[in-house]
Amino acid sequence: MIRTAIPALLLTLSLAACSAPESDEQTAAAEQSQAAASEAAEPAPAQPAPTELAGTCDDTQAQWIIGKTPTDQEIEQAKTDSKSEAVRALKPGDAATMDFNPNRLNIILDDKGAATSVNCG
Repeated sequence: MIRTAIPALLLTLSLAACSAPESDEQTAAAEQSQAAASEAAEPAPAQPAPTELAGTCDDTQAQWIIGKTPTDQEIEQAKTDSKSEAVRALKPGDAATMDFNPNRLNIILDDKGAATSVNCG
């Protein structure tokens, strides 16, 4: 008796597993799949640059100093104009750190002390 009941039970379970899911389940699965596809198709919102990398320095506002032999007061004015937090004037051969600081204005001077370029970093 048990020998015939086990195959019959297995056959019943196999057939039950093969039956089609309820239409509500199919609809829910289709909607879930469609929502996931829509979400994947939309681009992620642009994230603003971190504050430490974004920087406030705008070297275009300090270009007026190029060609001048700047005084300390003019260097400070360039810092203010560029909205930078720090400023450094570098002559040839001056030691300078190689770290990038987007809130720092660099004024590059020639041998005679005239500004040749201005950049942030």
